[in-house]
Amino acid sequence: MSKKIKILTISDHPFSPSGVGTQTKYMIEGMLKTGKYEFISIAGAMKHHDYTVKKVATEWTKEDEWIIHPVDGYGTQDFIRSLIRTQRPDIMWIMTDPRFWGWLWHIDQEVRSLMPLIYYHVWDNRPYPEFNKKFYESNDMIATISKVTDDIIKTVAPSVESIYVPHAVDPNIFKKLPEEEVRTMRNEYWPDSEDKVLFFWNNRNARRKQSGSLIFWFKDFLDIVGKDKAKLIMHTEVKDQHGQDLEEIIRFLGIDNGEVMFSEKKIPPETLAKIYNAVDCTINISDAEGFGLATLESLACGTPIIVNMTGGLQEQVTDGENWFGVGLEPTSKAIIGSQDIPWIYEDRLSKEVVVDALLKIYNMPTEERNKLGDLGVKHIAKNYNFENYVTKWDEIFTRTYNEFGSWQSRKNYKAWSFREVA
Repeated sequence: MSKKIKILTISDHPFSPSGVGTQTKYMIEGMLKTGKYEFISIAGAMKHHDYTVKKVATEWTKEDEWIIHPVDGYGTQDFIRSLIRTQRPDIMWIMTDPRFWGWLWHIDQEVRSLMPLIYYHVWDNRPYPEFNKKFYESNDMIATISKVTDDIIKTVAPSVESIYVPHAVDPNIFKKLPEEEVRTMRNEYWPDSEDKVLFFWNNRNARRKQSGSLIFWFKDFLDIVGKDKAKLIMHTEVKDQHGQDLEEIIRFLGIDNGEVMFSEKKIPPETLAKIYNAVDCTINISDAEGFGLATLESLACGTPIIVNMTGGLQEQVTDGENWFGVGLEPTSKAIIGSQDIPWIYEDRLSKEVVVDALLKIYNMPTEERNKLGDLGVKHIAKNYNFENYVTKWDEIFTRTYNEFGSWQSRKNYKAWSFREVA
C-alpha cells in the first residue's frame, strides 16, 4: 500500500490512565506498527497544562505519523471542520459514551460525505436504548466493546454494521510474575500482610462504583473474620468530587488502622501489574459497568476477581463453563435515568452477597485461588488476546478504507433518503 491511511481519532487523551485513553493508545500503537497508518488524535477529557500540538516519537513512527491535539472536552464542531479540511483524514474514529457525541452527530452528514465514521461503543445495560437509534445510525460502522453492547446495537440499529471488538491488555506488562518475586513485592508493599488475605479495588471514586458500600460491607466482613485477617487496598482518589469522602468513612467505621489502605498517586502500568500479582483478589461491584478494565488486567496477572454480573464484567468472570473468580447476580434491578438517558438498569448488590463473596475468597485454599487465577490467564489469552485486538482493528480500517473510500473516492454513503409522505 503506497498511501498510508490517515485516521482522525477523538477520545480521552491516549496517554491518560482512563480505560478509554488506554484502549485508544493500544489501538494506535498497534496500527502504527503495521506501517500502514498515520494518526491525528484529538486528545480530550482532561485539563491540559499545555495545549501545544505534539508529534509523538516512537520506535514505530516517522515524523508527523502521530500528531496529538490537546482540547477541552472533545473539541467543537468548528475545530473538527477546520482539522478535517486541513488534514484531510480518510477515516474518523470516536470512542466513549454517546452522551458526549451529540454535537458531532449533528454534523454527521458533513463528516460522512467526506469519510466514513467508526464508533467504538459500549453501553452498560438493557432495556434496549431505542433513544440511541438516531445516534447509532449516524455512523458507518460500530465496534462493540462487550457482548451486551453488541446485542444492543444489532437490536436497536440493525441497519448499521457492528463488530464485536472487546478490550485487551498489554501482555508485556500485565502478566503473571514468578512466585518468589511476588512474595518479595508483597512484603515490601505491605510488610504486615504475611497472614492476611489482600483485596484490591482499582476504580474511580464515583457513585456507580459503590466505593462507600464496599467499605461498609468490608467492615462487616472483618467483624466476622477479624480485623487482623484481611486488608482492602483501594487505588483511587479518596475525596473525588463525584464520589464519597472515603477517609471519613473508614474513620467513622473504626477501620483506619491499616485495615483499609488508599493509594492515590498515579502509578505506571508496570507497578500496577505488580500490585495485581501481589494481592489475592480484585473487586468490582459497580452497579453499571460497560467493561471494567481493572478486572481484565487482574486476570491477566493471574489474580481472581469478584464482580457484579453486569455489563462487560460478566463475560470476564466466566466463559460459560469455567469461572475465574466469583460472579454476583444482582440482588435487584432498578430503572434509573435522566433527560439524556430516559431508562437503563442499575444492577444493585446487597451486603449479604458481597460479604459472602469476600468470605468465599477468604476461606478458599491458596491452591484453589491460584487455580482460578491460572484459568483466568488462559481466559484472557484466548478471548481478550492483544494480538487479536490489533489484528481486528487492522482488518476493520483496511476494509472500511477499501469499501467506503474517502473524499474523491467516497462511496456507499448517501446523505439523503426517500420517504413516502401521506
